[in-house]
Amino acid sequence: MNRRSFLKSATLAATAPLIITNFNLFGADAPSKKLNLALIGSWGRGEAHFSSLATENVVALCDINADHLAFGLKKFPDAKTYVDWRKLLDDHKKLGLDGIVICTADHTHAFIANWALNRNLHVYCEKPLAISVEEARIVRANWLSKKSKLATQVGMQRHANQNFNRVRELVRNGAIGELKAAYAWGNRQVKPAGGSYDQEKGIVTYKGADGTDKVAGYLPDAGAPPTGLNFDLWLGPSHVHPYNPGYFALGPGANCLSWNMFWDFGAGQIGDMGSHTMDLLWNAVDAKLPTSVEAKGDPFNDAITPIKCESHFEHPANDWRGPIRTSWYQGGAMPSAPKDYVDLKKIGHGVMFKGTKGFVVADFETRIILPVGNEADMTYFKPPTKNEVLPPLGHFQQQWFDACKNPSLKTACDFEYSGNMIEQLLLGLVAYRVGKKLDYDSVAGRVKNSPEANALLSRKYREGWTLNG
Repeated sequence: MNRRSFLKSATLAATAPLIITNFNLFGADAPSKKLNLALIGSWGRGEAHFSSLATENVVALCDINADHLAFGLKKFPDAKTYVDWRKLLDDHKKLGLDGIVICTADHTHAFIANWALNRNLHVYCEKPLAISVEEARIVRANWLSKKSKLATQVGMQRHANQNFNRVRELVRNGAIGELKAAYAWGNRQVKPAGGSYDQEKGIVTYKGADGTDKVAGYLPDAGAPPTGLNFDLWLGPSHVHPYNPGYFALGPGANCLSWNMFWDFGAGQIGDMGSHTMDLLWNAVDAKLPTSVEAKGDPFNDAITPIKCESHFEHPANDWRGPIRTSWYQGGAMPSAPKDYVDLKKIGHGVMFKGTKGFVVADFETRIILPVGNEADMTYFKPPTKNEVLPPLGHFQQQWFDACKNPSLKTACDFEYSGNMIEQLLLGLVAYRVGKKLDYDSVAGRVKNSPEANALLSRKYREGWTLNG
């Protein structure tokens, strides 16, 4: 496909008349019919969905915190309430559910999503979709078997920024020549609350009850959880750990930064801003799964994911580009600047694409082209016309609502696109832990040269918890 034809075909698809094939235009299943939805996690990220969900029918709320449930009920007073999401999903027929929105802690995302798919429910899941390679593969495969009937979306809402389309057009249309490599990075350096973290040694120290320093990993026991907080259900499938308020130290919108750096509860920064930033890269390079991965970072800590880390992935050629290398950097690790006068550290979360004739550097809202070399005269680059540019995505949640009502419509961050992306990033953490370059069989989902790495593709769950319920 030439570089202009993909723009033209995308524009034609967006402007073509909508043909509804799965719905009666005037009956009970009309596209205008409101969806019956459940919100699982009714505070924090859940609150960010309130205004969108108010356009549909919220028939159920679920949260492990009684105060958070009460908070959700102020917005949706007619919703039935649940503490355990498993009970809610068991009641899906009684509730008349069409779909769910998942805003829980990261370590439960794949569980809830997979259970919902097993019950033929549409799923919107906040990022990341999974925190292990195996989880990502299972959820993706489950959805692919039902994609003609069920709509999915992962909450990488920055994808709706029109800059995503503009960056894609520049790369695909040859503004920097032939694409050779792409880099994404994030500068956050989140450390566990209530303790000190020696990054050079990978050691966390907390004050014990007797006032002395205690070397530890997960937060120390702080007694019983407060009334109304079901901490056991919050732990869910993960190993048992004692309650500590440090896991809930930050307010709505930032609470994930209290727990997502712990291996049992998240994937650190790759599951947080890494999901958003890599999305900007992923949208432009049309990659699927890598053939190899290598990584390095802070000394390993068996409780806390690395703060500073970088990982590199090799991808095969596709129909419009040759083989490329993609990279993720976090916590202070950075790619080399294209020129000395370009300070990439000024971009907290950004991407850079390297081509044979220059670079594109971008953040979520803006982008620049840096032609490099005697041949980089830009005469080879023909910008798309007004009629050829990729159309705006529109409202991110509404795109999912529309696809729920007509699953023939595509969502931007479905479980295939997002599952591939997070599988790659999680492979980077596996390579970091093993400390060697891994050769990956993406069809089988196995590392070809490291039994130790294969053991880290999955995680062990507490007795009584199953991913395939």
